[in-house]
Amino acid sequence: MTERVNESTIGAHGRIITVEIMGRPYSVPEGLTMLRAMWYTGHEVVRGAGCLGGFCGACAVTYRTRDDVRLRNGLACQTVVVDGMSFFLNFSYYPNRKALYDLDQLSDPKQDLFKIYPEATLCRNCNACTEACPQGIDVRDGVWKSVFGDFEKVSEMFMDCVMCGQCIPVCIADIAPNHVALYASRVQGARLTLPPENLSKRVGEIQSGKYDREWKRILSMSEEDLKVASQPSK
Repeated sequence: MTERVNESTIGAHGRIITVEIMGRPYSVPEGLTMLRAMWYTGHEVVRGAGCLGGFCGACAVTYRTRDDVRLRNGLACQTVVVDGMSFFLNFSYYPNRKALYDLDQLSDPKQDLFKIYPEATLCRNCNACTEACPQGIDVRDGVWKSVFGDFEKVSEMFMDCVMCGQCIPVCIADIAPNHVALYASRVQGARLTLPPENLSKRVGEIQSGKYDREWKRILSMSEEDLKVASQPSK
């Protein structure tokens, strides 16, 4: 059954809230169940919709509420959405606590990891995340290297990470290892790696105006002149 939620179905629900369904944000009326929120946003839910009474268990759902690192389970036909909630009805997407941070504002990037992802230190060494990784990455070792500040090695280890999130639901410490590694990689690239010498030199030349005259000449050229100029010299 794919009951379509319309204005008459919404009833007295007036306030609009934002939820994330399978990774995409939607605005829905407050008070809807997860299943009705999916119908309201145009999801054709057939598989995963059963009795609608909380008995058959067909609409098992995994969700996360705002600022809560814990993944929770429930029934989509019974669980009411709240603002900031993220959920999915199947196993194609895993809700994450997506920490917000500005790389330029970090005072001590390696220590700030513990403020942004404090759960990273709770790794139990169970290795379930590594076993779940389809890319063969040693995820557990990557988490520990992040904790000990070896961001350069982490960025190398996770070059093949596709952010599938398979490591998240198996973690007994509620860590999102892929996001911890992403933070380490971003910090390494933006804050801890010196730019190439030649690149810094060229940027300095551009900023000093060395190429301004040539740039103005190019901007003044016609489309035909640009085509001729772009041809390789014989």
